[in-house]
Amino acid sequence: MLAALAAALALAPGAASAEAVRRERLDNGLTVLVRENPLAPVVAVSLLVRMGTRWESPAESGISNFVHAVMVKGTTRRGGAELAEAIAALGGKISASGDVDYSGINASALARFWRELLGLTAELALTPKLDPAEVDAERDWLLSRIQRQRDSPSARAFDELYGALYGPHPYGLRTLGTPESLRRIDHAAIVAWYRRFYRPERMVLAVSGQVQAGEVVAEARRLFGALPGGPPPAPPANPAPARGARRLVVEQPAQQAQVLAGGLAPSLDHADHAAVKLLATVLGGGMAGRLFAELRDRQALAYTASAFYDAVREPGALVLYLGTSPENARRAEHALLVEIERVRREAPGADELERAKGFLLGKYAMDRRTNARQAWYMAFYEVQGVGQDFPERYRRAVQAVTAADVQRVARAYLDPLTLVVLTPPAAR
Repeated sequence: MLAALAAALALAPGAASAEAVRRERLDNGLTVLVRENPLAPVVAVSLLVRMGTRWESPAESGISNFVHAVMVKGTTRRGGAELAEAIAALGGKISASGDVDYSGINASALARFWRELLGLTAELALTPKLDPAEVDAERDWLLSRIQRQRDSPSARAFDELYGALYGPHPYGLRTLGTPESLRRIDHAAIVAWYRRFYRPERMVLAVSGQVQAGEVVAEARRLFGALPGGPPPAPPANPAPARGARRLVVEQPAQQAQVLAGGLAPSLDHADHAAVKLLATVLGGGMAGRLFAELRDRQALAYTASAFYDAVREPGALVLYLGTSPENARRAEHALLVEIERVRREAPGADELERAKGFLLGKYAMDRRTNARQAWYMAFYEVQGVGQDFPERYRRAVQAVTAADVQRVARAYLDPLTLVVLTPPAAR
């Protein structure tokens, strides 16, 4: 029942198919994607650049996000306040940030102002001021964010887990960087990093909304077409993640203890992707997930219980998470390991598997129903190299996963395990 509902949602008018997306590659290498949606009088733009943590080293950790924090402070034509006012006048908003496999600009506005919105996006992307006076101020702001993240027990626990799980691979670095790396990054480094990556062959421009695809492509060509291009970017030569079982205990003042278990998982384009997504859903898919039902409801060992699987270009991470009281931390950790062993030993039942498929596909379909999310997904799939038909291929792959597949990937990707337990000192 739930699986049938999810399949219907995935094919609803709000979900774009590959045929509904117009794809054009400009002469300079920039890729333009347009999805026409006549139902909503809004338009969304996502300009993603192949630039992020995946290309960073520990010494320059956080530089991609730092660049974007400075970018939004203004262009050569207008300051940050003027830019914000111009976007607000269109009934919209704009933001820029760095991530793991990509960085970029996301914006939205009323559909009748799509040309103006596209123009402001191009202005920010191609002519940011990158004012030296803004670098120190943004560094101070980012340092305060890093400190807040370190003070957050759950955020600190996740950072520690990814660092231990990936080892020398840059996915183990923090997107925000570290205090040491940010203090090394000066204005010259910001400008050099921007110029290295903001090149048309690295950029994908996606537009979704009440627009005409031909007009959008023509306007994109006018705005971006004169930018000199180059050869397609080569993937970074990153070291392999550090495999092996390990357990880390982190002491930090906190009211709750955090218990995390993680294993390296397949990339977005791997044949096991759908099966691992279902494994994560069986374990942590809402209130019906095993961790919630068993460890929270039945055994009362956790306040929160969930599972995450990051879909990235290189090896991903499958993470199981519990938030519990410090006095229950050891019991909760043991119970989590018991559940991991159970899913490795026993395949899920037919009803449990169908429920997980319905939950997973329904959530995915709902997440793709707005123009903002459609624009982002189109750009994301292009940057990741999986194609615009990925949503339909993914839906079919999920439906084809068997209980034996779930058990197989549990055995493959939940061993060896990296464990992180964050507790207040008194709970040791």
